[in-house]
Amino acid sequence: AALHSDFADEAAVREFRIGAGVRPVYKSVDTCAAEFAAETPYHYSAWEDENEVRPSSRPKVIILGSGPNRIGQGIEFDYGCVHASFSLRAAGYETVMINCNPETVSTDYDTSDRLYFEPLTHEDVMNIIEAEQAAGEVVGVIVSLGGQTPLKLANSLPRELILGTSPDSIDLAEDRDRWNALCAQLEIPQPAGGTATDLAGALAITDRIGFPALVRPSYVLGGRAMEIVYDNDSLAAAMETLSGLAGLGREGGLSAERPVLVDRFLEDATEVDVDAIRDTTGEVVIGGVMEHVEEAGVHSGDSACVTPPVTLGAGTIAVIEDYVRQLATSLEVVGLINVQFAVKRSGGSPDAAQVFVIEANPRASRTVPFVAKATGVPLVKVASRVMTGSTLAELRTEGLLTPPVEGKHISVKEAVLPFSRFPDADAVLGPEMRSTGEVMGIDSTFGLAFAKSQL
Repeated sequence: AALHSDFADEAAVREFRIGAGVRPVYKSVDTCAAEFAAETPYHYSAWEDENEVRPSSRPKVIILGSGPNRIGQGIEFDYGCVHASFSLRAAGYETVMINCNPETVSTDYDTSDRLYFEPLTHEDVMNIIEAEQAAGEVVGVIVSLGGQTPLKLANSLPRELILGTSPDSIDLAEDRDRWNALCAQLEIPQPAGGTATDLAGALAITDRIGFPALVRPSYVLGGRAMEIVYDNDSLAAAMETLSGLAGLGREGGLSAERPVLVDRFLEDATEVDVDAIRDTTGEVVIGGVMEHVEEAGVHSGDSACVTPPVTLGAGTIAVIEDYVRQLATSLEVVGLINVQFAVKRSGGSPDAAQVFVIEANPRASRTVPFVAKATGVPLVKVASRVMTGSTLAELRTEGLLTPPVEGKHISVKEAVLPFSRFPDADAVLGPEMRSTGEVMGIDSTFGLAFAKSQL
């Protein structure tokens, strides 16, 4: 059938549908196959007449889950959604989970007050928001805990409903020109680089910064389609991959809105991850500083990491934490932020090093569960309360935000790689994530903790 000429985009189709009075209803999943009466909080949409969902008048918070598991986005992000639901329910909110993955804990019957088993698309999420608003106040929607899938919806949802960091701040961290300007303003060093939408632009950048260079698409998670290039030929091959069906083409192709990032690759550098929380008063709490075992260039999801750092000097750690506070404040983060650094050592002293910021992600990262277990601080529970208006000082008084556990222990996170199941896969690690899980080891020394993580 021919589409109406006015239906230029999804929004126009949605507006026409609503104008025609065509709205979905929500049915409840019958867990007893009609043999017994059953009331479950599982719901799915249907284009019928009777609506079986009865939202209450309590204030509601909608949490967008992580969607289907894939390499780069897995159970670590589901952890965030689950603990946010627990924390907000304890604070008196009615929690509404939207997810479409039956293999996750967030879709269990007792995780949230209501679960909508729906795709994480703009139209499906908006339909649920409208259904929930019909019976009471929706305080807002949390998009920053489920990884890149829900985060991509931030700009298309009503801005007044986005809880935590604003969509503009999220975009600032992703937009390379705005990000570079911010780092220059704060005088925070970063690897030389630029953005390109074609091979000619990429070649112009590498002529200026030299090789090796890291080539990566915008707005992706898990290092998808990232590549380290060492000459013009490998750069041309990488750009062809990104513009074709095999790489960024699946994500929308190259454009001014989705350019390729070309940065100088820092060889023999140590990568460092930091997770932190900032509230609306401007206070920043550093959750944990993690030193990677593998050198920079191996994706953070594939690299083992240790907290607290074992080879970084106190001065270097202080510089890193100061940069995190400056970035969190400038980005006006409300909730979690993850910042990645490369530390280039220049002498025998642990503090004889230069710190470069690689990127900042104003959202939950895959290392949050590890940091929470290593320190005993419930980072997601604290962040979810911060996103709904509580301050860190209030949460300390309440007892939710506690100091890290006492005791001199070292925690190591190690990646679980699937090469035994895929014997023909390239086992050389690089900037694109390969791991499908992780394990953790804790002991009084780094050697013992690392050994436990290998068992």
